[in-house]
Amino acid sequence: MNSPTAPALLLHSVSLSYGEKLALDKVSFTVSPGECVILLGPNGAGKTSLFSLITRLYDTREGSIEIAGFNLKRHSSKALGRLGVVFQQPTLDMDLSVERNLLYHADLHGMGRKLARIRIREELDRQAMFERRHEKVRQLNGGHRRRVEIARALLHKPDLLLLDEPTVGLDMPSRKAIVEYVHQLSADQNIAVLWATHLVDEIFATDQLIVLHKGIIRFQGAVPALLEKTATPNVASAFQQLTQEGK
Repeated sequence: MNSPTAPALLLHSVSLSYGEKLALDKVSFTVSPGECVILLGPNGAGKTSLFSLITRLYDTREGSIEIAGFNLKRHSSKALGRLGVVFQQPTLDMDLSVERNLLYHADLHGMGRKLARIRIREELDRQAMFERRHEKVRQLNGGHRRRVEIARALLHKPDLLLLDEPTVGLDMPSRKAIVEYVHQLSADQNIAVLWATHLVDEIFATDQLIVLHKGIIRFQGAVPALLEKTATPNVASAFQQLTQEGK
C-alpha cells in the first residue's frame, strides 16, 4: 500500500548475479522525500545494475524494492508511475522538437493535452528552456539536451528521480548548472533524488552518500560521518580509501 509517510525508495537485501559473477550483494538503503542521495562508485561498482533493478529492466530475484510504498514486483505499474528517470545514454528523439518529445512522454503517462502543456511550460521555465521548445533536439548542445531529459522525467510529478551519471560528456559549466539545479529541485519540490556518479565534485556537503564498490555498500551516511570514519580530509580521499584494490 502507498503511504504518505513511506520512503520514496526502499531496498532490502537486494542481490543480483550474472552467472557466477555477483554484481550486487545484499544491498539495503532508503531514500526519503526531499533527500538527495549520491550513489558513489567507480566504474563496475554495480551502480547501473542497481538502477536496472529499480527501473525493472532486470527483475529482482533476491530482496525487495519499494517505490513510494508500492512493491515493485506486486504493484509494478503503480511503483514505476512514481518514478522519473534520466538514463546515462540519451533517449530523446533528435528529429522531434523539445515540445514534441515532452508531449510524447506525457501521452505515455496518460496525461491530457491541456495538463501536459501546463506541466511542460512549468518544467522548461524552471530551466530557462521554454523559449526553445520548438527547436529540434539535435540543435541543442549536450547540456540543454540533459535539461530537456530532466524536464521530461518530472512531467508526471514523480516521488523519486533517478539520475544515472547524467553529466557524463558535458563541459564543466553544463555539469555545474545541472548539479546545482537538481539539488535545488530536491530542496524546493521535496523530490527524492538518487544520483549515481563517480565524480566527487558533484556532491554537496548536505548530501547523503552511499559508497558502492564491487556490489557491496562500503559506507552510507552523511559527508561528515564519511570523513570521520575514514579519517580523511575530503570526499575524494575517503572515496579512494574505500574503493582501493584489495578491499
